[in-house]
Amino acid sequence: MPLESAIPILAYLEHAATVTFYKEVLGFECNADWDGYIMCSREKIEIHLWKCDNEEIPKHTGCYVRVSDIKNLYSEYEKQGIIHPNGKLEVKPWGMVQFSILDNSGNIINFGERLIH
Repeated sequence: MPLESAIPILAYLEHAATVTFYKEVLGFECNADWDGYIMCSREKIEIHLWKCDNEEIPKHTGCYVRVSDIKNLYSEYEKQGIIHPNGKLEVKPWGMVQFSILDNSGNIINFGERLIH
């Protein structure tokens, strides 16, 4: 199949704070910034972000990132204090162990690992 990957495009509110959050808190590299469009990556994952002025938009968007070492990533982000209060690490009925964070603009990012590979 020719499909290779999907890249979420999330809204952000403030440029400098978003670049800082994705780099210093989430551990991503911000590889490109073109006219307010930010492209970030970490290992095989890319997240793109577009500038928006409506603070309600990021509150209603997000993405799901599949990972292979959920416990270590959870520990890393837990130390940063960014785990969503309702998104602690837990086994879900759909066969994933997952947790959630909110980025600095309010986008939810869910991280999950399959229980059975």
